[in-house]
Amino acid sequence: MILEALRRELLSWEGVTEHDHRFGGVEFRYQNKELGHLHGEKHADFLFPKSIRNELVASGVAEPHPVVPDSGVSFWIKGEQDLPQLIKLFRMQYDRLAQKNNKN
Repeated sequence: MILEALRRELLSWEGVTEHDHRFGGVEFRYQNKELGHLHGEKHADFLFPKSIRNELVASGVAEPHPVVPDSGVSFWIKGEQDLPQLIKLFRMQYDRLAQKNNKN
């Protein structure tokens, strides 16, 4: 199961917690800042700075988020083969937020 595997990975990272997402689904946070969230096992949404968002969309890794297309991306999960890329996106957020947090 994709969610269980993702849960095992993300919750092993320091400072990561799991919560219900306000629009349904499961949200993962790093020190109370959202890393991303899943709507079932169909897709995940992430908010990235515009430059990273543009790279992800241009490379075909993700699509613009339907509600916040200028900064958000949606990653469509087709099956377990997408788990490594999904984890990579969460890791990009984690590393970005952890680095930002260490500067403060």
